Amino acid sequence: MFTSDQCHYSVKSCASVCGLGTDYCIAVPSDDRGRMIPTELERLVRYHKDRGNVPFFVNATSGTTVLGAFDPLMDIADICQKYDMWMHVDAAWGGGLLFSKKYRHPRLTGIERADSVTWNPHKLMGTLLQCSTVHFKYEGILLSCNAMSAEYLFMTDKIYDPRYDTGDKVIQCGRHNDIFKLWLQWRGKVCAKLKGKMMQAGTIMVGYQPDDRRPNFFRNIISSAAVTEKDVDFLLSEMDRLGQDIVVD
Repeated sequence: MFTSDQCHYSVKSCASVCGLGTDYCIAVPSDDRGRMIPTELERLVRYHKDRGNVPFFVNATSGTTVLGAFDPLMDIADICQKYDMWMHVDAAWGGGLLFSKKYRHPRLTGIERADSVTWNPHKLMGTLLQCSTVHFKYEGILLSCNAMSAEYLFMTDKIYDPRYDTGDKVIQCGRHNDIFKLWLQWRGKVCAKLKGKMMQAGTIMVGYQPDDRRPNFFRNIISSAAVTEKDVDFLLSEMDRLGQDIVVD
């Protein structure tokens, strides 16, 4: 596997964790701005290929830790295509630029050719820690690679769609569903519409508000000692019921 000499340490760590070994994680030289040099990448790929090794993976970095460098994705994608290698883009830091018409080109031009992309919305997007995501071009690849189908955890006869079980898609099994935080952030407009439904139904009344750094969010204050766990369960289930058919433009 190949990665820039300016990449995040976790890339080399992954080589160790998955059994490849750090000796087979090849550091590709970078230029004076911290960007991977494509000609050096191809030289190293050919060097190891000629010695009987199998180049299979290239990690390109979009926003390095120290210099904030963006590797040239189009050139790297061409090399990956030429030598049939998986192209991963570590856009954990710089992925948020995709939402900027001003800055996404040319820094992230070519990211659409990647096989997988890492993005951390808790960085440039300001989402609450931690919110780390990984995106794949091929649907179902995580499940096909990681599923162990442990019967005591991942039963298929559940009353809900078992595709919502994320544990069998990753090696960690038990972990938070980070993307929920980002989904809520992009649905700031939901609060106002849901509050309107509360007013119409008359079953519950919960206030919402924004602040300088976040969109609208519900702020529920309980000051009565008479409120029970059953009341809180009703509150949450009623919010869920009232919000089922809300459409946000």
